Amino acid sequence: MAKGPVVKSNIGQRRGHKYKHSSVSHQIFLEPPPRAPLALPNSLPIPTLRECQASMSRDQKTRFWWSICHIFVAAYTLWSAHGSLAITALSHLILFDSLGALLCVVVDVLGNFEVWKRSSIRHPFGLERAEVLAGFAMCVLLLFMGLDLISHNLQHMLESAGHEPHRTHHHERVSVGSVDVTAVLAVGSTLVSAIGLKNHARIGKAMRFAYIESLPSVLSNPSHFLTLSCSTLLLLLPLVSIQLYDWLDKLLSGTIAISMCVLGVRLVKTLGSMLLMSYSGPGVSEVIRDIEADPAVFGVDDARFWQVHYGLYMANLKLRVSGSEEHLVRLRERISSLIRNRLGGGYGSGSQKWEVSLQLACE
Repeated sequence: MAKGPVVKSNIGQRRGHKYKHSSVSHQIFLEPPPRAPLALPNSLPIPTLRECQASMSRDQKTRFWWSICHIFVAAYTLWSAHGSLAITALSHLILFDSLGALLCVVVDVLGNFEVWKRSSIRHPFGLERAEVLAGFAMCVLLLFMGLDLISHNLQHMLESAGHEPHRTHHHERVSVGSVDVTAVLAVGSTLVSAIGLKNHARIGKAMRFAYIESLPSVLSNPSHFLTLSCSTLLLLLPLVSIQLYDWLDKLLSGTIAISMCVLGVRLVKTLGSMLLMSYSGPGVSEVIRDIEADPAVFGVDDARFWQVHYGLYMANLKLRVSGSEEHLVRLRERISSLIRNRLGGGYGSGSQKWEVSLQLACE
């Protein structure tokens, strides 16, 4: 026997209120308290190429066109390297310098806009971390150029060993005039970029070596040091004998290639840690030891130090402390001052800006 459809009865059941504006809902469901709008904007407009061009100052335009000329100097150096591995290596160094100069100009132009430094929800640290990413790509390029030069040196060595009677035919001796013009262009373009236009300065902060830090500001940058020293040594090549020329050319090229690889590895490690939001600088263990030695601090539960970009560092610490509220305020100021003075060189010196965040648990 077939059953009819089951009909649910709503007798004795209370229907819920579907609308929050009903009179009963006003008594049961209270409106949430109004919240203040967020201090950070959701996002900021990213400038277009035309807007960047319109915002460039006269100084920025001069630096941009000089960077383009610097790239042409690198191209001319490579074109004029007739059989000389050392001049080929020098062209790679000039190319790296010119790209660094161009990157500095692009960074300065983007600094004209609010999105570069102002934080937003989409970009918490602005767009300045894009500069770190571009510098990381340049350092990888430098490393690959050094490896390419090493492979060329090995190839020429194997060819010379396999064809010993015709060894002198593989390297044509470069003329004195060609080397002089190349060396003068290399030295001149490097000095103009480094001293006159202050290019390559920002990425230069990430590649300081203790061995050459005591030298003048231009030579303390490893890239400039290699370019200027290689250009000076190139002037000796046409003045030596053919046998010594071949040996000195390979030795100079190999030295530059190995130096480029060492510099590239160093920069990839430094900028890679920056991209991974970590801090690889010295002095952290000493700072933590001094904080733990404070009589008001029972222990350091967590301590994180990290670098956001070239100009911003952050320290987040969680401490177990004791004392009155006034004493804890002074403790915060003392720890913040300790971190800034030890790691950032103090308020008046250095360009490292440290933002310190402390979480204190009273016992």
